[in-house]
Amino acid sequence: MVKPVQDEENQRLLLDDHKEKHFTSGEVVRDIIIGVSDGLTVPFALAAGLSGANASSSLVLTAGLAEVAAGAISMGLGGYLAAKSDADHYYRELQREQDEIDTVPDTEAAEIADILSEYGLGPEEYGPVVTSLRNNPKAWLEFMMKFELGLEKPDPRRALTSAATIALAYVVGGMVPLSPYMFVASVDSAMMTSVVVTLAALLFFGYVKGRFTGNRPFLSAIQTAIIGALASSAAYGMAKAVQAV
Repeated sequence: MVKPVQDEENQRLLLDDHKEKHFTSGEVVRDIIIGVSDGLTVPFALAAGLSGANASSSLVLTAGLAEVAAGAISMGLGGYLAAKSDADHYYRELQREQDEIDTVPDTEAAEIADILSEYGLGPEEYGPVVTSLRNNPKAWLEFMMKFELGLEKPDPRRALTSAATIALAYVVGGMVPLSPYMFVASVDSAMMTSVVVTLAALLFFGYVKGRFTGNRPFLSAIQTAIIGALASSAAYGMAKAVQAV
């Protein structure tokens, strides 16, 4: 009679020792990636374009700061609306699923069986699960939302958190290409410094992004830097072309 108790104690100790290290901040990291990526690229392209038009460092800086402010507000608002839309969609589907459970419970119960059978469970195995869920309406609803519709309950603070994170990340990213124009009077020298600093930041950011997203870090770094370089080159070339007309 002692052995089962010992087995339970051993299992508990094993669980205490085994701490799974899963990354659970995917939404925040996604918001940071969106904000920093655009923050590095858009002001960089703007500064390059104005520099190509022979604008002064002070003008480039003023226009760049205005763009960063407007871009941060726009991006933050976009993040807020996207998260709010996801939450609204979830609660609409939640109500619809609740109505279906109330009006056609047998059909919904059959859907539980279909879902569990996809995981290799037979009728004798999923039958008790179906019965248990039918006796627990709240768990039944949560099960259907997650396994039938693939929807997770949203964090009520998600919209505001997303807006603030994206906006702040955009400002941080946007100040990188603009910072040389604060300290270098010559617009050509400031632009070259901005190119070097921003490309280095893009490489670093791309590498970190690759590590967090599970992609190859070095490939991600190169891709991110190329995108930023192409954007700034296009803006600079267009400014020169318009000026030559």
